Amino acid sequence: MENKTFDELLLPVRNDIDRIDKQLLQLFIERMQCSERVAEIKRKAGIPVLNAAREQVILDRVRRDAGEYGDSAVALYSAIMSISRARQHTMLESGGALRALEQNSPRALLENPRIVCQGAPGAYSHSAALRLFPGREPVFLPGFGDVFEAVRNGDGDYGVVPVENSDAGSVSEVYDLILRHRMYIVGAADIPVRHCLCRAKGTGAVQKVISKQEALAQCTSYLEQNGIAGEVFSNTAAAARYVAENRPEGLGAVCSADAARVYGLEILAEDIQNTDNNCTRFAVIAREAVLPGDADKISLCFSLPHTTGSLYRTLERFALSGLNLTKIESRPIPGQNFEYDFYLDFTGNIHDERTLALICALSGEMPRFSFLGNYKES
Repeated sequence: MENKTFDELLLPVRNDIDRIDKQLLQLFIERMQCSERVAEIKRKAGIPVLNAAREQVILDRVRRDAGEYGDSAVALYSAIMSISRARQHTMLESGGALRALEQNSPRALLENPRIVCQGAPGAYSHSAALRLFPGREPVFLPGFGDVFEAVRNGDGDYGVVPVENSDAGSVSEVYDLILRHRMYIVGAADIPVRHCLCRAKGTGAVQKVISKQEALAQCTSYLEQNGIAGEVFSNTAAAARYVAENRPEGLGAVCSADAARVYGLEILAEDIQNTDNNCTRFAVIAREAVLPGDADKISLCFSLPHTTGSLYRTLERFALSGLNLTKIESRPIPGQNFEYDFYLDFTGNIHDERTLALICALSGEMPRFSFLGNYKES
């Protein structure tokens, strides 16, 4: 078919589409104006923006009336209702507590802060602390819970904790502690992970190694190929220290080269992790939010209402706002069977009006909602 003939066939159809689009746009504007009138009525009545039952009735009717286009019509109307709710939330200035937090929180971290982290000198947490706070030596504590307690009690200004590894996934215990203690994330850094097989100098062949559970999981290929068993220890650097101090025959440690040097261990093999680009993301936790003007990563946690498509419609709102999700993960809610919290990371800045409006809207609609922080990631 020649291009001229093809264009001639399309022209009347395109004209119909343009005419229909013009009508749709006018109807959309009228619908949004109705939504604004609804917002004023809700303001006076003091009722919430979201009416999930009415929305579901509308979606059921749309699916039925649209026939073979039912699913597509539901997707369209879901987007329209999300936009409508967002407009109402903006008019009603929903999320008063979050708006106050955005206005009143400091924009910069403390100078010369006291830093706490889990582990021992030479641990990856040590490297992360020095990257995030150059020149500030951290205080080392035995466990993640101890780090959170120290920050909560004021014994430390900031805690540095691992939240995710590119191979082994999230550190679930840390996320649970963030919510339990209602801490904020105020900074983050990605630290390359380069594991070494080490032993005390002068000891025999390594038959078993000790290290942190995540470190052992990151080195399974090397350990299996060499017939080396693994045993979980509290921390990579603590494992290195134990081997150096006790000099056990046949027992080595999986740790960083820094830890090996700190404790005088012999490095038998370097880069034994499963992948070359292995890295761990560390977060800085604090009692109070710090919201820099140039922050570029936002973390949230929330549960969802028990309605069909609630996750899809929630994620759709980020897309409509032009925000890029970088992480989504579900975690079971303790004590509630088959109930889940969702952790989200996305790029953005809470000082942006549209971004703040979305977060405030979500805070008013979700059964459980926590703003975890807006921070720079280095």
